[in-house]
Amino acid sequence: MGIEIERKFLVQGDGWRAAAGSGTRMRQGYVVVGPSASVRVRMSGEHAWLGIKSMTAGVTRAEFEYEIPRADADRILDHLCSGVIIEKTRYRLEHGDHVWVIDVFDGENAGLIVAEIELSSESEVFSKPDWAGEEVSHDPRYYNAVLSERPYRTWDH
Repeated sequence: MGIEIERKFLVQGDGWRAAAGSGTRMRQGYVVVGPSASVRVRMSGEHAWLGIKSMTAGVTRAEFEYEIPRADADRILDHLCSGVIIEKTRYRLEHGDHVWVIDVFDGENAGLIVAEIELSSESEVFSKPDWAGEEVSHDPRYYNAVLSERPYRTWDH
């Protein structure tokens, strides 16, 4: 079984941008968002993936991902997804001994910037950068699947 151990933080400031380089545009949509799992299609460049992820709250979740033809992903995104399509630019940068992923959301989730770090265990020690603010790992509102149903722009801020 595929397991993902990921911690999520809101990004504060622009201190990360100098080390980030160019980002990668991504689009993803959700075919199913259920109480136990979500099924998504993600595209980046000429590549596309079908992903299944558990909706378990917390930092450890089951995740399975398989590459699919880009043409299939286009059709699924255009005809089978519900909610809004997630649009974001993903940046990868090293900090300490880890690679951090920063997602800058566009479209209906514009204004949201989230940093994620994948770990090998829940107790793994890591260096938290200055730009990583409040941890939101346990807040399901920040799951991409939930953002497709209740976009960031609709929240009371």
